[in-house]
Amino acid sequence: MLLAQVELSKLLDIEIQLKGARKDQETQLNALLNRPTQHPVRLPARVSETLPEVPGEKVLHDIALQTRPLLASRNEQIKAAQKRVDLANKDYYPDFKLGAGYGFRSGKNTGRVDSRADFLTLGISVNLPIFIATKQARALDQRKAEMLKQQFALRDITEGVWSETSSALADYIKTRDQTSLFKTGIIPQASQTVASMLAGYQVNKVDFLNLVRSQITLYNFETQYWKALAGARQSLARLSSAVGKDISKDLSHE
Repeated sequence: MLLAQVELSKLLDIEIQLKGARKDQETQLNALLNRPTQHPVRLPARVSETLPEVPGEKVLHDIALQTRPLLASRNEQIKAAQKRVDLANKDYYPDFKLGAGYGFRSGKNTGRVDSRADFLTLGISVNLPIFIATKQARALDQRKAEMLKQQFALRDITEGVWSETSSALADYIKTRDQTSLFKTGIIPQASQTVASMLAGYQVNKVDFLNLVRSQITLYNFETQYWKALAGARQSLARLSSAVGKDISKDLSHE
């Protein structure tokens, strides 16, 4: 009986820790949602335990290239840099400007009775790129260097996104497989062990200590199962964040 009380106290301690962790998560969630920290967070009585299959690493990388806003922003910056390079190239050619004007004149010509005629003026100007080596060439080199800088930055960011995606995918696969192992293998086996121990204890073939230990082991496995399931859901959310698209919602529509 003393042993049972000790194990019960350990379970109560775990319950206290879990309640404290939930309160901490509620506070953080309310802060993210701009709600009062004491706002109650209602959880469903049952949650889905299904973990979807996700595309392969290469497919996820391609999705990230198409949907990640950070990469799209960098691509637009590269396009802008290319436009500046094109404009710098045009500075090597003469710049022709054509102008026209029409003038209205009032009054009369001196000594004549007829009105003063209006006039039309036409003009053309040419800017010649005389200082190519000291002006246009340097400007072009600068624009090309800016474009290369944007391209290298895009490459670094792309590799970072791919690394983030691969890491989240590896975590998801690991926790998903752990969840499956607990649900289909370890927990059923531990449940059978408890049932066997209980049957043996009822006929005085198994002592109480082994029965209690087997039950505690089952509780621990069930707790690890839910932790693995939560970890898999978190990894799936990180994966969606890495590729810039809700993977779970996208898969549910297929």
